[in-house]
Amino acid sequence: MEAVVHSRRKNLWKKGEIMHTAQHKVLTNGINMQVTEMGQGPLIILCHGFPELGYSWRHQLQALADAGFRAVAPDQRGYGGTDCPESIAAYDIFQLTGDIVGLVHALGEERAAIAGHDWGANVAAHCALFRPDLFSALILMSVPYARRTWTDTPPTEAMKQMAGNNIFYMNYFQEPGLAERDLEADVRSSLLGMLYAGSGDSSPGERWRFIFGPDERLTDTFTLPETLPGWLLPEDLEYYANAFRRTGFRGGLNWYRNMDRNWAMTPFLTKAQILQPTLFVAGANDAVISIMHGAYEKMESNIPNLHRKELIPGAGHWIQQERPQTVNERMIGFLKQT
Repeated sequence: MEAVVHSRRKNLWKKGEIMHTAQHKVLTNGINMQVTEMGQGPLIILCHGFPELGYSWRHQLQALADAGFRAVAPDQRGYGGTDCPESIAAYDIFQLTGDIVGLVHALGEERAAIAGHDWGANVAAHCALFRPDLFSALILMSVPYARRTWTDTPPTEAMKQMAGNNIFYMNYFQEPGLAERDLEADVRSSLLGMLYAGSGDSSPGERWRFIFGPDERLTDTFTLPETLPGWLLPEDLEYYANAFRRTGFRGGLNWYRNMDRNWAMTPFLTKAQILQPTLFVAGANDAVISIMHGAYEKMESNIPNLHRKELIPGAGHWIQQERPQTVNERMIGFLKQT
């Protein structure tokens, strides 16, 4: 189905620094996708992670627009104002990347840079792998690109081996309905716990535990702060909470439920390198870097045209929200060079 842009537009995020953001719907890959955009110039697509929205790029949209770029941040499949298909299989990596390819075409563009954070980094990396003719430059945040090998095991099996008698959080996500009941019992507290415990503001004893006991729930691994960290305003938290109260967490969790399916369908990517110019940025206190330290160390061989990789001191997982000025400087400097 041809991707088209719906004509309805409205201003969004009027508080703070974002004053003239256009939000509209795009028909792409058979779904209606809500996108937020600013600026004119070369296109850059900004892919969010879990449990986030296009809103997580609120600080980057204005900066990129001011620097001469057309910045577009979608709510991805299953999130926010975008359609949430029922089938778990509708969230495999081919559908997720197909959504972004269709988005580029719907916006009337033939080339784009792409940035991704968390799960969005995985989507962005696969966009670069699948369509190097379309995606000219890549920015990864938090999740480094790891080449698969012929000796790899299915992801959920590898995570079970890592956790032993305990539970790795992505395995907890596999049973439909389990994590939804946990997270949706108190949406605001769940989001605040995830955002704070995963951030650089949490103390070592408060940080998110990605492996937990068999008698624990996911929400037992979160810490609720007495006050919000400086990078998370009350209106930011309410924006996220209102969105997830409306949609629930099922769409985002279904991405995790395709991990083994994605692995089984992509043996052709074994030893594949990403060849586009690439920037990598993460927080030095990001738990994902601990989990994927080996992949971080091997990025130069996995991405031969890696321009820079950087761990920002004091920052945690939500890097573009926790350190927006530094991230904006790195992104714009990189994009101006490519």
